Amino acid sequence: MINRIRDIRKQKGLTLADLAAACSPPTTPQTVGRLETGMRNLSLKWMERIAAALEVDPEMLVRSEDTDPPQVVARLARDGPEALSAPRDAILSTDLGGDGALMVLEIDYPHGEYRPGDLLWLRQLDPAETSRAINRDVLVPRKGGRFAFGRLIDRQGSLVGLLPPGHGQKQQVVDSPPWIALAEMLVRPL
Repeated sequence: MINRIRDIRKQKGLTLADLAAACSPPTTPQTVGRLETGMRNLSLKWMERIAAALEVDPEMLVRSEDTDPPQVVARLARDGPEALSAPRDAILSTDLGGDGALMVLEIDYPHGEYRPGDLLWLRQLDPAETSRAINRDVLVPRKGGRFAFGRLIDRQGSLVGLLPPGHGQKQQVVDSPPWIALAEMLVRPL
């Protein structure tokens, strides 16, 4: 099993000292560091303490080496979707079932119905299944490591037409995308 404490801690913007102080009872930053690196055994008791301090379920702290976790691959910023410098594990894991790789689009700027802080979970579709994505929100890779995001409004041959969320946006056309990821779940912090 792989320990995800460091990834979750960093994604929540906490230092080792912050996490150590948030534990009940408090512990030392060195102990948290040893737990993160595997230098100290992550027992069930430690999992519960660390998970409570990070405000996640204890099972979120570990993942199987056999399963690739869903990844945050892009962020929806003011000027549109942007690729991350490096994909990272999504904190809020869930089993949506079905085939195809899961990925997550992180919303940084409000677009249409999406708010900052939202995580949009998407599933890569088999090319034969893209017809079921018509009139649904999708993420599509573009050349140069960029992405297009919006409502799939048209598919003609190798061309895919997307209408970005929000008012006054122009249709985007992507030629021969290697995959299309269909939005399946919206996770919104309250």
